[in-house]
Amino acid sequence: MKTLRITVNGTPYDVQVEEVSGGAAPAVPAAAPAPKAAPAPKAPAPAAGAEVISSPMPGTIMSIDVKVGQAVKKGDILVILEAMKMENEIMAPHDATVAAVHVNKGDSVESGTALVSLQ
Repeated sequence: MKTLRITVNGTPYDVQVEEVSGGAAPAVPAAAPAPKAAPAPKAPAPAAGAEVISSPMPGTIMSIDVKVGQAVKKGDILVILEAMKMENEIMAPHDATVAAVHVNKGDSVESGTALVSLQ
């Protein structure tokens, strides 16, 4: 057993070190490679001629308040997006019908991510 002094950020520490089997470090078994994650399922493509409502900022989808085929009026809440610890209501810009919902509750989205398509 050897006693050594190590200085870290100006503070000295006395440590004891034991030499193991002739100074060679014990063999460590190699870790198995981590399995690759399955690719995320692709969101449905916007319908032809549909208007895509995109995320205005990065955040997490807290709720989806519409379903495909549902009629919405201007100002109806489509999705609630949590960003910077605030809940942001993403609303319909005009009367329309929901053509597709591109996200799921709990999804993390980036700015510009398609949320809902309207026709």
